[in-house]
Amino acid sequence: MSGLALTRAPPLGRPLRFLAASPLWGIAAGSLLALDGDALALGRWAPPAVALVHMFTLGVLGNAMLGSLLQFLPVAAATPVPGARASFLAHAALNLGLAVFVAGLYRSHALLVPASSLLAAALLAVALPPLPALLRRGAQRLLRTALGTALLALAATVALGVLAAAVLGGRAAWPLDRLVDAHAALGMGGWMLVLLAAVGSVTLPMFQGTAAVRPRALAAWLAATLALLAAAALARLHGAPSWVPALALAVPSIAFAAAVLWLQWHAPHRRNPALVRFWRAGVLALGLAAAAACAAGAGAPAPMAMLAGTLAIGIAVPLLVNGMLLEIVGFIAWIDLRGRCPRGVRIPAVGRLLPDGDKHAALLAHLGASALLAAAVAWTPLAPLAGAAMAAAYAVSGACLLRCLRRMRDFARDHGEPR
Repeated sequence: MSGLALTRAPPLGRPLRFLAASPLWGIAAGSLLALDGDALALGRWAPPAVALVHMFTLGVLGNAMLGSLLQFLPVAAATPVPGARASFLAHAALNLGLAVFVAGLYRSHALLVPASSLLAAALLAVALPPLPALLRRGAQRLLRTALGTALLALAATVALGVLAAAVLGGRAAWPLDRLVDAHAALGMGGWMLVLLAAVGSVTLPMFQGTAAVRPRALAAWLAATLALLAAAALARLHGAPSWVPALALAVPSIAFAAAVLWLQWHAPHRRNPALVRFWRAGVLALGLAAAAACAAGAGAPAPMAMLAGTLAIGIAVPLLVNGMLLEIVGFIAWIDLRGRCPRGVRIPAVGRLLPDGDKHAALLAHLGASALLAAAVAWTPLAPLAGAAMAAAYAVSGACLLRCLRRMRDFARDHGEPR
């Protein structure tokens, strides 16, 4: 844990409310797919498919990544988060806005504009305040630049998403397919992939025992990724074919996946096998998603594009994020116990608060659900079963978090000081 400013850690509840909401949205997304099996058969523009995409990107991944940022910025990047005490408002707006957005897709497009306004307010309330500190000169400049870049990409993604909602609501005019493709490229690449790479440059050596990520390699990847995605998004908005942003997203995704696998394979100090396997499966799925996206751009049948999206949004990034989510909850529970127990009390290790057995059970559940979800793209009658398995997998993850918090509470009750 060296190099971490543990004294700057936020109160447990601040990141935890976001992290705990993530598996709940996974259960909701799985339940929706189980009840509406046509979500994978009707194409990317059908309301069930759009609802599922946003339940994953905003509900499952958005909650997990924003909660992780609230913990990571002050502790690992030495960056304060102004206004973090009011983050409960952002949490409420994000989750309420997403619920209204899903209702609007099914019931009335008129709800999409107010829903997108709530979502934009929630995301920008977390993304914008730390930007000035991240982009200033100082220690850990590369890490802070990568994090700041991811947050800028999130802001651009939000702007394009609000514009797309306005088009759907009849309040703006722009080719919707161009907007959505640029929105997806910046969201998946500029926000999620860059954030995973930035956080991974710290957590891969710390939690998985790999060698340190070479700063020059990370800087080169970051510069190339931003140039590709920015150029592709602008080109698509001005009428370039859809394969342009798909290719711009596929290239850095493959490089990221290859780098993670190489680092894991040559790790000098192997640790946290469950987390290693979560990330190994996640980057393999990400590589397959990139290959499927390239095939779709080269003229493969329409299901190939659906497979690419399913692999990336429903399987690859969730595996990466869920593995880290379990580790982060165990870590913040450990930090909380350090503050609650008097000196001289031996705090249980993170591995005792959230044992490998629990994490492996979650991993197996997610791998099984992922296999069914990928198969359901090819044979849609499997979709209800895949949805049920997905809901069950996220329920297992949620149960892991609850058991970890119960162990923390029990230890604090027996050994801690009253608050």
